[in-house]
Amino acid sequence: MAHATQSPDAYDALLDHYETITGLGGAAGILSWDQEVMMPEGGTPARSTQKSAVSTVRHDLLTDQQVADWLDDLADADLTDEQAAVVREIRREHERAARVPSDLIADLSEKTSEAHPKWKQAREEDDFSIFAPVLEDLIDLKREYANHIDPDADAYEVLFADYEPYLDLDTAERVLERLRDELVPLIADIRDSDVTLADPFAGSQFDVDTQEDLARDVLDTLGYDWEHGRIDTAPHPFSSGTPFDARVTTRFDPEKPVDALLSTIHEFGHARYTLGLPRAEYGTPLGESRDLTVHESQSRLWENHIGRSPAFWEAFLPEMKTQFPQVEDATPQAAFEAANEIFEDNLIRVEADELTYHMHIVVRFEIERELIEGDLDVADVPEAWNDKYEEYLGVRPETDAEGCLQDIHWSQGSIGYFPTYSLGSVLAAQIFAALEADIGPVDERVREGDFDVVGDWLESNVHQHGARYTTPDLVREATGEAFTADYFLDHVHEKYGELYDL
Repeated sequence: MAHATQSPDAYDALLDHYETITGLGGAAGILSWDQEVMMPEGGTPARSTQKSAVSTVRHDLLTDQQVADWLDDLADADLTDEQAAVVREIRREHERAARVPSDLIADLSEKTSEAHPKWKQAREEDDFSIFAPVLEDLIDLKREYANHIDPDADAYEVLFADYEPYLDLDTAERVLERLRDELVPLIADIRDSDVTLADPFAGSQFDVDTQEDLARDVLDTLGYDWEHGRIDTAPHPFSSGTPFDARVTTRFDPEKPVDALLSTIHEFGHARYTLGLPRAEYGTPLGESRDLTVHESQSRLWENHIGRSPAFWEAFLPEMKTQFPQVEDATPQAAFEAANEIFEDNLIRVEADELTYHMHIVVRFEIERELIEGDLDVADVPEAWNDKYEEYLGVRPETDAEGCLQDIHWSQGSIGYFPTYSLGSVLAAQIFAALEADIGPVDERVREGDFDVVGDWLESNVHQHGARYTTPDLVREATGEAFTADYFLDHVHEKYGELYDL
């Protein structure tokens, strides 16, 4: 990267310092990955101390007075556009972090390490009361954290900005309200439809080990870089890593092979984005992803616009038949229908269809906002959760495990995260439309097994920019338009209108 024409020493010193901060963040990520994937259950006390130590050191480096001095030196420097973006991103991170005491960062890190096994135990024993005390502590700590950053702002808005700093909460609320207003009637029309979609996978058992082989096959097909990644299982599928090491996890159900397949494709989308970031810029914001709305757009594009497409099933179903002879009579159209069925009774977000998924998000958004604002007590979460599911989805969880304990996010202190799932789904449709406007219909390429055309376009138009642009600017750079929900709503109305003969 070229040096600044003024204050080069300050810029270079800032970059060197930030590279260490990036390294510590990556180390914390590996500690978290290990805890969720393969750490023995008894390792929690030591892991809590380790994660707290790394988080505290990283926070202290980020808030160091030298960082403030270098940023002051660079305030009026003649910087290139890329350098200005680097300074903008580090300045924002520094200023937010500087307002939060180190001991609070340590407390948060330690508490999230304690929370993970409590959440896992509560889920296994179907007992929210096991998790409730530590969740209450986390809510208090997150309120305190938000108050330090901006005591005059809405606390939930401050927390949301940790995950999406450049699309404001008002935008998120408008999108969620529009999705609720348009999708609820569409879902009702589908429920009233006389059409029954095919499901060639129903009623059979699918060996979990063979499903894992199939997951590896689909990652091979999509072009996953095994030299820089791996696949494992976790209670809640996720992807994490760096441009050099981006790992995916998934989970398997003997009765639902399509769910595991789509979950794997989803996490591939996250990993493909991470691996597509410019490696030469690792250690700087230009080598970092552009926050969670964009990250989720990449996973949702691969899952919904590729993995749920007729073309994908024409290309991949033969491989599935090789692994599972019990579906040898299935047609690509039947598999496509099974991957897109709208379920009237699904309670689990990560198993939700493309439409009802967003009502799952609305429930979480409303509950966590009420928790932070003090309008809902932690002890009342199960009942509030169940009531909202009944209102928005027409189903009521019978257990905590399939209700308010199904997600890992709150145990990680990730409050304000959920709206980015819907924002990302909306953006995925907009980016996919821009991709097709640029290179033509993708279906023929997918039928031929040419998935690189999608990955390469996304890398050129989204991934390679890292955090150079703000989210609105990156959306305009990639699509030529401002962020809009129009493409997503057009996509689902057309697709499901045809599937359900509406």
